[in-house]
Amino acid sequence: MREEIVVVPAGEAEIYVEDVGPRDAPVLLVLPGGPGGSSHPYRAAWEEELAGYRVIYLDPRGSGRSPELPPEPRLFTIDALVDDLEAVRTWLAVDRWLPVGHGFGALIGLEYGRRFPELTPGVVALAPWIDYPRLAGLFWRTAFGGVGEPPEDPTAAVEQAFAALGPKAILDRLAFPSEHGRAHQEWLADGLPVGSAEAVEEAFRINRLWELDYSPYLLEYPTDVAVIVGERDATSYPYQTERLADLAAAEVYAIPRAGHYPWIDEPEAFFRAFYGVVDAFSE
Repeated sequence: MREEIVVVPAGEAEIYVEDVGPRDAPVLLVLPGGPGGSSHPYRAAWEEELAGYRVIYLDPRGSGRSPELPPEPRLFTIDALVDDLEAVRTWLAVDRWLPVGHGFGALIGLEYGRRFPELTPGVVALAPWIDYPRLAGLFWRTAFGGVGEPPEDPTAAVEQAFAALGPKAILDRLAFPSEHGRAHQEWLADGLPVGSAEAVEEAFRINRLWELDYSPYLLEYPTDVAVIVGERDATSYPYQTERLADLAAAEVYAIPRAGHYPWIDEPEAFFRAFYGVVDAFSE
């Protein structure tokens, strides 16, 4: 299989990219979750299934295998992350591509599609996170057993939740319907040569992105959107998914018995939905 690995300059940042598959096939852009995530586990899980597509696996600035950046919040904004995608597209000379974003990555894919609809036949949102105050409240209630009400400040709610229980324990409870799914995802990510994502996570907090509700930007959305989500992913289903569907007229494919990583929990159902969406957008 054709593979090219490049580090693309993007202003003050450099972006690690793996360009895989036939050059003349439909182009998919994989945007990992996070913030601070890497595309490595996605390629490990998807490479054989997506052999018929040209797939751009990207590690966002300061994350994964992309070079570290100084802990300056101005370097880690939504606009900067979207500008990086356009820098990568230009560098690779891709005419049009289909953003496939997971969790936080779905937000970046949606904003790219909003800004560059002429370059995107659609956006595939996997288990999307678009309303961060709502997500912060969910994290807080999970950490404190649903007793009481979270602070009005979403950043404070997240900080209290993570201090009380820790982000991994919270996400394990909300995102994985089984120990098998959790262990499999950790196995896929094992050995990833990443630096610390603390600068990215700290910038997310300082830039007060936990206060971001992307809903107003979805009104009169300029390109097609499809959502694939596990019905047992409490981080995204039903609230985040239904909100995106209502505002952007997104088509929703809910996978029974699956969590935040439906390709692990229910691979046959996930890829059946995925191929249908991608092929429809690529026509």
